[in-house]
Amino acid sequence: MDKNIRRLRRARKTRVKIAELGVVRLCVHRTNSHIYAQIIDSTAGRVLTSASTAERELRAQLKHGGNVEAARLVGQRIAEKARQAGVETVAFDRSGFAYHGRVKALADAAREHGLRF
Repeated sequence: MDKNIRRLRRARKTRVKIAELGVVRLCVHRTNSHIYAQIIDSTAGRVLTSASTAERELRAQLKHGGNVEAARLVGQRIAEKARQAGVETVAFDRSGFAYHGRVKALADAAREHGLRF
């Protein structure tokens, strides 16, 4: 198995557990250049809100989208958008990525700005 297949297997296990709980999930995806976050209602199968370093507003503030500072800004932005959408509590779906570096920075920033998980 290659690295991506192993990551996707880990992600599938997490998503099955979150689906059993029936809660809204904060899904994170990272690439070398960007980091993306979505709040997804799994029961309805729709994205409630999203934020990423590829957005025009965040690109203007950042020199590079693939670092910890960029992840903090995305975490702050997704928490603000979630509050506007009426979401306060989520389950954190790290998509099989290790919980450190950019993924951890995004999660910490989202918690600091009012999202509970």
